[in-house]
Amino acid sequence: MSTIERRPPAKDALDAIRTALGPKGIIEGDAQAPFLSEWRGRWPGEAAMIVAPASTKEVAAIVKICNDRNIAITPQGGNTGLVGGQIPSGNEILLSLKRMRSIRAIEPLNNTMTVDAGVTLSEAQDAAISEDRLFPLSIGSEGSCQIGGVISTNAGGVNVLRYGNMRDLVLGLEAVLPNGDVWHGLKRLRKDNTGYDLKQLLIGGEGTLGVVTGAVLKLFPRPKETVTICAGVESAEKAVALLSHAQGATGGDVASFELMSRLCVDLVLKHIPDTRDPLSATHPFYVLTEFSSGQNTGLRETVERVLADALDQGLINDAVFADNDRQTAMLWRIRHSISEAINGEGLGARHDVSVATSDIPDFLHKAGLEIERIVPGARVVAFGHVGDGNIHYDIIAAEGADKHALDDKRNQIENAVYDVIDSFEGSISAEHGIGRHRRHALAERKSVVELNMMRTIKNALDPKNIMNPGKML
Repeated sequence: MSTIERRPPAKDALDAIRTALGPKGIIEGDAQAPFLSEWRGRWPGEAAMIVAPASTKEVAAIVKICNDRNIAITPQGGNTGLVGGQIPSGNEILLSLKRMRSIRAIEPLNNTMTVDAGVTLSEAQDAAISEDRLFPLSIGSEGSCQIGGVISTNAGGVNVLRYGNMRDLVLGLEAVLPNGDVWHGLKRLRKDNTGYDLKQLLIGGEGTLGVVTGAVLKLFPRPKETVTICAGVESAEKAVALLSHAQGATGGDVASFELMSRLCVDLVLKHIPDTRDPLSATHPFYVLTEFSSGQNTGLRETVERVLADALDQGLINDAVFADNDRQTAMLWRIRHSISEAINGEGLGARHDVSVATSDIPDFLHKAGLEIERIVPGARVVAFGHVGDGNIHYDIIAAEGADKHALDDKRNQIENAVYDVIDSFEGSISAEHGIGRHRRHALAERKSVVELNMMRTIKNALDPKNIMNPGKML
């Protein structure tokens, strides 16, 4: 995407924004700091102004002023992104959706919920539960990430295996386009064959095509019975085989299937207080699996038979059931704390990649050989969502080495991992997005045809390139 030179916004333009929002809509002074840095400290930010509109009408007013004055905008949700897409880099207006927090409607009979973009994921989950429904998206940052953000990044999480990505959980959108127009697309329909599915341009668009202000979300019946287990397995090959076995034996009752290497568990035990080993003996890999059923039909007994058969077939070495909510929370805390635990070992090189589920073992083997060639002794922290082929593949320095030991190798490591991904026809970004971090890699690895299609859409909707410039394209 061509860069349009921008100077700092003129005072009269900033005054116009202040007038449109009033004092409650402007974030100033020390209160700005949390908006200008992400939690890993990799991309420090700078903004000409930080605004927090309280309505779609106010968002539209801001975007119209910015479009007329050629002022760039960085939309921001809960600021939990991992690729720098939510951090402004200079003369932008940072637009936070944090004040737009309304649950607009819940319709149990239609299994839909309409929400503001600033509603947090956990608030949406709780609102669904209040009507005996389930909103199934679940990620580690669900207490602070916002619906607009998870839409803009097409978040995945641990339940994609059964319910799909965010792209699969949105029926309709409301958004402010780069010229300030409001697109009222909050349809509650599951079938609408009247042309292009425009919402899909904004889902995963990372704020480059507009600002999502509201959404209609799909709801599901709440499971009547849930069983969580953690199993120790000898290899990634056996983990993939276990998934197939469990799906076939339960008739599709596998909701989550998470893989963790032993190093993942060791790092969590080292850096995260009040955690403990899930099994009495150590294993090369661990699988955290959640089974759920819409009926009370003896799911626990079914899972016990599944595990007994898996043990007989040599697919697992050992397994433990979570017998209560506390034990379930402990097991999931290990999984959700891995990224935080890695921070204690230094920045390293982090990857969010995907391959076909059946290719996961070969990818891990081939990528591991490349890492050992480039940085002998470096540690591979591999974990992720086996059911949808999404592996978080992080490289940290050898035990006892300086935390910055891999800084000068990061680009070489990333290129090597992406080369391996290309050999499997995989994706260099499974669920975290492109943002700043993978922008150049995207330009190098997407086909010319795909990039031209993306740029044509961007130029048509945002010819002045005011929406989140420097991100994605």
